Amino acid sequence: MKTNRLERIVFALFLLIALTVPGLRAQSAAGSIQNAYASDAGKLSEKFSGLARVMAEKYDWKPGSGVRSAGDVFNLIVVENGMLTRVLTGAAAPASKPASISDSTKLQDALKGSYAELQNAIRSLSDSDLKASVKLFGRDMTKQDAVMLLIADQHEHLGQSIAYARVNGIVPPWSK
Repeated sequence: MKTNRLERIVFALFLLIALTVPGLRAQSAAGSIQNAYASDAGKLSEKFSGLARVMAEKYDWKPGSGVRSAGDVFNLIVVENGMLTRVLTGAAAPASKPASISDSTKLQDALKGSYAELQNAIRSLSDSDLKASVKLFGRDMTKQDAVMLLIADQHEHLGQSIAYARVNGIVPPWSK
């Protein structure tokens, strides 16, 4: 009886491994870290452009003196995406700081466009590219570190933007 149960357990484990390993190989090729980062950037794009749309009348609102306004946060995201895209691709920085965008439609388009460029830059990176050294904010790091740093920072700004919306009685579009 014990042998029969043990055989079933071993068979079940063998079956599980046999079915999982080929799937893992296929998943790792299709689900690279680059695709995961690009997918996360796509989700951020949807959320930030959605918030920019519903917060259109509140771009000047800020919770207090010395704090970024809602519009300042959205513009910061556009600037960060451009900066990260340049770091990843080696493109030169613009000669001057981009002007702040206050028109709702243009800001939504700028957010979507900056994320599309960032997603393309991330997806074009090879595994060895991710390990390449770059300088960001005066610090040496890898391209992967740069992506992780700015994507994490943007999640923080997403929370900030959600709080700004909620304080103003605005429900984020994906929460309805």
